[in-house]
Amino acid sequence: MEYYPRKIEEKLDKWIERKEILLIKGARQTGKTTLLLHIREKLDGNYITLEDEELKKSLESNPKQFIKRYLDRRVLLVDEAQYVEDIGKILKLLYDLYEEKLKLIVTGSGSFDIKVEVGKYLVGRAIYFELFPLSFEEFLLWKAKDLHKVFIDYKKQFMNFVFGGEKINKPVFEKEFYSLLESYIVFGGFPAVVKEDDEEIKKELLKNLVRTYVEKDVFFFLGVRHIDKFRDSMRYLAFNTGSLLNISSLMNLLNMDYKTADNYISILSNTYLISLVSPFYRNLSTELRKSKKLYFVDIGLRNSIINNFLPLENRNDRGMLLENFIFNELRHDFEKINYWRTAGKAEVDFIVNANDSLIPVEVKSETKITRGFLSFIKTYKPKRAVVFTFRDFKVKKIGETEVAFVPHYFA
Repeated sequence: MEYYPRKIEEKLDKWIERKEILLIKGARQTGKTTLLLHIREKLDGNYITLEDEELKKSLESNPKQFIKRYLDRRVLLVDEAQYVEDIGKILKLLYDLYEEKLKLIVTGSGSFDIKVEVGKYLVGRAIYFELFPLSFEEFLLWKAKDLHKVFIDYKKQFMNFVFGGEKINKPVFEKEFYSLLESYIVFGGFPAVVKEDDEEIKKELLKNLVRTYVEKDVFFFLGVRHIDKFRDSMRYLAFNTGSLLNISSLMNLLNMDYKTADNYISILSNTYLISLVSPFYRNLSTELRKSKKLYFVDIGLRNSIINNFLPLENRNDRGMLLENFIFNELRHDFEKINYWRTAGKAEVDFIVNANDSLIPVEVKSETKITRGFLSFIKTYKPKRAVVFTFRDFKVKKIGETEVAFVPHYFA
């Protein structure tokens, strides 16, 4: 089987020899099945998919008898676990009975934790992992291995600066990096889309992915019946990516009540289509504390929802797309990411917490620094700050803060 490497493998490998169940969650078609089949080859394990109706029924009816078939090997890989309603209870039973004999590695789609209760049964018995569409680093590894090596150096420089203030060198191969970045931003990081070279096929794959998600996960599995309104909600959110989430506007525009609108947003978040970013605040009287900003987990999927695959130079949403890209990349390296905005509308795109140090991050086309960015630096006096921009790469001191101006693909 041809296999393209994924970074999640490094994390999984550390837990393979331990007893805990490994639960891998993620959106549809992020490569969970491919990953499991690769692990099966690597560890010589057994693989089953619970999308198979006969296997599903057998497991549900008699888990103890079912599992005896697979005790001949140390590892059992269970795909599409969300199809079994009591899978949490069943996994707990199997773990308690066979933890010394059997290592369970289980995948579930984004709807896993909404309809199927898993967590309450597996406390202390499972470790959770999330498989997202390809990061830009993985994209380069698949599409341009020679530039991937250069990118790793840039990434190391960026992280060293964030954590220690070390020097950042002027980049090379800018035109090639930005060409690859544009392809990544327009069509996204779903594995099947990345592997395809034909742009028309890429578009069809993304459209089919949206259609399958709505019909299979949302309608069939989660039981949402007003599919047209759900689709319209997706379009509304896609057009408002990077903005403050305004549930009232969504309710008024689509004539729905608060409970429905909130439920749709919850579904989209829990099934890995959107991410919600909370505000950073310390001054309770002047800084916004409630409204969240909205981003899409995969920008190509977002572009498909609004049917816009134009190149970046021809788009009026270019700035927002770059901001969404930077958020998605930062999310891979930092657990805590917020945005900052005051009642006076001073704003910083992202505030990253790096070892308890605050790092303000701006995403720009030019190197011009905004009033909000300067205001945050003046108020909180961070040691380091970052501006992602197309030109004038340098490190400049503003007050006591070292500010790095770097290309967007450094993230």
